[in-house]
Amino acid sequence: QVQLVESGGGLVQAGGSLRLSCAASRGTLSSYTMGWFRQAPGEERAFVASITRNGGTTDYVDSVKGRFTISRDNAKNTVYLQMNSLNSEDTAVYYCAAASGYFREYRDYSTYSYWGQGTHVTVSS
Repeated sequence: QVQLVESGGGLVQAGGSLRLSCAASRGTLSSYTMGWFRQAPGEERAFVASITRNGGTTDYVDSVKGRFTISRDNAKNTVYLQMNSLNSEDTAVYYCAAASGYFREYRDYSTYSYWGQGTHVTVSS
């Protein structure tokens, strides 16, 4: 079992950057594929990015490709989401999540067993 804690959210102007972190307060993240999801007001939780256990494979939703980078440091038990060129459509609560198993549909939120509490990102135009 793993407990996840996100940090790094905040208020940023359009065009700015933020780096979100997801640390494990309990458990070892290297055992899981990790994902980032976001939920805007009135919308469903949506996939943003995922990264496999060793960091060898990443995946992004089209709207963030070229702007966001997911990475992980298993020695620090932490996963990151670097977000650049932010715009108002990126405003949401961002959640990190951990998925066990292999060769699963990592864009599907139901694949993930463990979730953090979320961190707010607000982009002002």
